[in-house]
Amino acid sequence: MIGSMSGNDSTVSATTEVPGRTIPSMASPVLEHPFVGAQLVHHVWDNSIPPVLVIESGTTVTFEIRGGADGYFTRESTAEDVRRKPPSEGMPLNGPVSIVGAEPGQTLRIDVLSVVTDDWGYSTIEPGMGLLSEEFRGPYFKCWDLRDGVAADFGHGIRVPLAPFLGVIGLAPAEPGRHSVRPPTRHGGNLDVKHLTSGSSLWLPIAVSGALVSVGDAHAAQGDGEVCNTAIETGATATLRFSIEREPDPSAPAFLTRGPLDGHVGRGPWFGALGIGPDLMAAARDAVRSAIRYLVSRRGLTREEAYVLCSVASDLRVNEIVDAPNWVVSCCLPLGIFGPEAGPLASARRGGM
Repeated sequence: MIGSMSGNDSTVSATTEVPGRTIPSMASPVLEHPFVGAQLVHHVWDNSIPPVLVIESGTTVTFEIRGGADGYFTRESTAEDVRRKPPSEGMPLNGPVSIVGAEPGQTLRIDVLSVVTDDWGYSTIEPGMGLLSEEFRGPYFKCWDLRDGVAADFGHGIRVPLAPFLGVIGLAPAEPGRHSVRPPTRHGGNLDVKHLTSGSSLWLPIAVSGALVSVGDAHAAQGDGEVCNTAIETGATATLRFSIEREPDPSAPAFLTRGPLDGHVGRGPWFGALGIGPDLMAAARDAVRSAIRYLVSRRGLTREEAYVLCSVASDLRVNEIVDAPNWVVSCCLPLGIFGPEAGPLASARRGGM
């Protein structure tokens, strides 16, 4: 480690108060490598933000990640809190961290060593957000108990397997000024790639000297697409290793998983709802609508519950993109979340639909 994480010296308090929890300080004696606490955050991409930490290539760093709503929601929150949520400049990101010797034209490899979530999380439907924002105009709040560490109860006999990862891992852009953290770029950022769990690696092209990497937006579980705009949002402690490399292609992001893409959900059957048409976004919406109808009519969920479940447990997949003029998108649900005796078209009501 080079330099001080406090910005002036290494003398800091033993704990740092964050809404809902107490975390160790940057000088935590428990760790043998640098620690970036939850107070060291920013909310925009800006290559003029000074680094909170300077490290050598190959260094491991642990981050204390705030929840995406910056501590606004609690276990006792309701839909009314979603309605009243004030606007924010962006989600909190830990960093930036500068890597000695990192220069444009090189690639930064980020190895995800571990992601350990807080003991609770939440999902919301916020008016104006999500793939079906025009159809879900009211607020919704779901609190999740994550203490099991393996799966979270959704209700209705549904258990969602947990696979924690960071939704945001990104590098500062070359363009000066303040940039929103919401859209991802070729330098990473809000990728929301659910496969970046412990044991995975991510490669990002470097745009500025030092790379200036920041991380945040911890998720306990998410489906590919995150269709209602939230996963199981939570705080977390994440340990990552940063190394300068030239492979793979430094012009585009890439990742490597530890094992099978969907290994955490088992080898059981899946149910897929299809959307077909000349526009991929429209086809994706149709697929999610069809999955919601299935969950409401066959599994007894409300429309809001079904939308959230699709966001945290279903995967949007492009099944066909070469047979013009129509493309095929599926919204796929692993049936294992419904229990071992749930068939693909099982009904929650006697007599079926």
